[in-house]
Amino acid sequence: MNAKPHVPMALPLLLLIGIVAISFSSIFVRWSNAPVSVTAMYRLVLTTLLMLPFLWKYREEIRRISIRDWLGLALSGLALGLHFLLWMGSLKLTTVASSTAILALEPVFVLIGACLFLKQRTNTFAVISMLIAITGAILIGYGDWGLTGPALLGDLLSLLGTIAVAIHMLMGKSLLNRVPAFLYSFFVFAFAAAVLAVYNLGLGFSFTDYDAKEWGIFLLMAVVPTLFGHYLFNWLLKFMRPESVSMSVLGEPLGATVLAYLLLGETVTWLQAAAGVLLLLGVWLFLLSNEKQNSPELLHSQVN
Repeated sequence: MNAKPHVPMALPLLLLIGIVAISFSSIFVRWSNAPVSVTAMYRLVLTTLLMLPFLWKYREEIRRISIRDWLGLALSGLALGLHFLLWMGSLKLTTVASSTAILALEPVFVLIGACLFLKQRTNTFAVISMLIAITGAILIGYGDWGLTGPALLGDLLSLLGTIAVAIHMLMGKSLLNRVPAFLYSFFVFAFAAAVLAVYNLGLGFSFTDYDAKEWGIFLLMAVVPTLFGHYLFNWLLKFMRPESVSMSVLGEPLGATVLAYLLLGETVTWLQAAAGVLLLLGVWLFLLSNEKQNSPELLHSQVN
């Protein structure tokens, strides 16, 4: 029996919490001296361990997962693992503003994929508002973008990581029609951690030789940007269109840039500040126009 959830009115607040949470990710990566692949791996390993005590509740649902969906979970985990590896790696080569601003391209890939593969429709006003937000996000990092050397490589890694997370987002929307949000997140995080573990083994990185500061950063990465960020976004996919969740993530360049100014000493220009206002305006207009098409689905979604 389908229940009418009471969550729609709280969606903007939950999106804001998620945006603030993922904005801390770049700060934690900069604070860490461990290889980015190790940081990403333990971020996911610790997250799955924190979720593990609640897995028993879903034992019946686990038995009903089809082989096709297991494959989908594995592929979604692979995409998420690649996203963390590539994007977190970019933060070691370019500025926080540049790396996170490139993530502004995520909703472009998600919207194209949703229209091509999920047969979803959008409207002209939503596309215009999306372009407004993307323009704002790009302008945040414009002044720091490098065209040569390590900065260019960092920008490329961020772009590839953005494509990977867009694939993860689209696969999640499809799988969440059949798999509870908790199980989807748990197994995708687990598969992504396994991918990163194999990568770290192949490169010979240590799994244990880290001080208390690094373990603290690993734990912060698991709790703040993963549980209160990615897990929350995965859950919201049950109630929102994937491009809308993806658009809300455009708030990360603004949040990360502010945090980088406060905690890392990176400068913020007047252009970046004005661009942040433009970004938030575009996100608000997009959510306002796009989610109106989704209200019947919200009213008849089943809460897991």
